[in-house]
Amino acid sequence: MIAAQHTSPATTAAASFRHAVLGHSPERLTEIYQDDVNMAVWRRQQSPPLLQEDARALLRAGGLSDHRVVLRAASDVDRALPGIAAYPHLAADLRLLTEMFCCLFDLRSCGLRMNALRSEMCPKFHIDHVPCRLICTYTGPATEWLPHEVVDRRRLGAGSQGLSDADSGLYPSPAAICQLAAGDVALLKGEQWAGNEGAGLVHRSPCVPDGETRLLLTLDFA
Repeated sequence: MIAAQHTSPATTAAASFRHAVLGHSPERLTEIYQDDVNMAVWRRQQSPPLLQEDARALLRAGGLSDHRVVLRAASDVDRALPGIAAYPHLAADLRLLTEMFCCLFDLRSCGLRMNALRSEMCPKFHIDHVPCRLICTYTGPATEWLPHEVVDRRRLGAGSQGLSDADSGLYPSPAAICQLAAGDVALLKGEQWAGNEGAGLVHRSPCVPDGETRLLLTLDFA
């Protein structure tokens, strides 16, 4: 279990340099508190098979297509997500990630969202106006992101002048686009993290191939 971090996010870091940290230990997630880190990723080498089986079974059952709830504790998962007990491995992982998220940021509650996606939810690269968000893709393609140093932030949003990401000049070439893997647990630092203004992680939803469904979990400060 990740120990709680009681240090407030730094407010003096310059936005001139940020990088992502990725590793196979959950302790990597604590590095989100470093001033020059805008994403921390626990790379689970592969999503555990029984967890994937539960996720696919949930999708086949048609449940939780867009479910949002505020959790007061990890134990709330079973109460707040109707029928989740039928998928014990998925329920256990949701409890684990909720407990880790609340412990890491010393939160008494958090916002949980589960989405079953057959198309892009946020197809253009963007930043989140939140302090920090946890994301985990259980099935299907995972989130795409751009390293801080390759992004021309003037081309985000209205700055794209209606052009696609590929044509706006936001990034130098398709080779600059990075992608998480199914099962990865990622913390994305947003624009509302003190000292991170102008340096929120730039990311987007991936294209979902025909016939596939992406099961996505996000956790936010409540």
